[in-house]
Amino acid sequence: MEFGFDDVTLKLQDSLLAFMAEKVYPAEPVYAEQLASLSDHWAWTQAPILAELKAEARARGLWNLFLPGEHGAGLTNLQYAPLAEITGRSLNLAPPALNCSAPDTGNMEVLAQFGTEQQRRTWLQPLLDGEIRSSFAMTEPDVASSDATNISTRIERDGDSYVINGRKWWISGAMNPDAKIFIVMGKTDPSRARHEQQLLARRRGQQRGAVRPDRHLPQPRRHRRVQGDHQRVQRRIRTRGRRRDQCGAALRYKPVSRHRI
Repeated sequence: MEFGFDDVTLKLQDSLLAFMAEKVYPAEPVYAEQLASLSDHWAWTQAPILAELKAEARARGLWNLFLPGEHGAGLTNLQYAPLAEITGRSLNLAPPALNCSAPDTGNMEVLAQFGTEQQRRTWLQPLLDGEIRSSFAMTEPDVASSDATNISTRIERDGDSYVINGRKWWISGAMNPDAKIFIVMGKTDPSRARHEQQLLARRRGQQRGAVRPDRHLPQPRRHRRVQGDHQRVQRRIRTRGRRRDQCGAALRYKPVSRHRI
């Protein structure tokens, strides 16, 4: 198998290396200073230097490199891998500058592959444009959550809604004020086959529910533990004709409080 870099990759490598040397590395001390001055330390995406770098990266064609297909740069994994390695040299600054940072990358992939046209307009396009952030809630404190079939959070049908109950922790991006959409793992029917128990749904940001943060976890600006009691989402769920067991086990909601405890 041939693993050599093609002309597209080599050209992007040169462009990215120049961007890192000319813009990203000199911006690191500025970024650190701006983060230290933020009144809300969860709002790291609102540092002015990051907005400047995002505009410059987009102008240089270094935007959404992670995403294949029509919604992204159209690169293969083989083409993107060496570019991701380069951005890892400034881990806290380069990936968000290129709109290639988790958890948005995975969430955008879910929306691009499985979202309806309305979901793409409402959530995917603002994420692609770097206007909002997202969050991903899978890990739970009481089960080995690296195996998603162990997830215990329940999503139960109640008329035209689904009701969610469960606890999540190490939730990437949970407290960022720019996070407008969450993807959450949960089970709807434990009696089904192990890989057919989950659901893909969505939650509009302005809706309210009993999702509350109950502990700050130690990694700065990134993670949070929350508990959802009787959180309700509307039953308007589609995955563009995909089978239910291919839907990625996702549910979107927004926390009602950002108070530190």
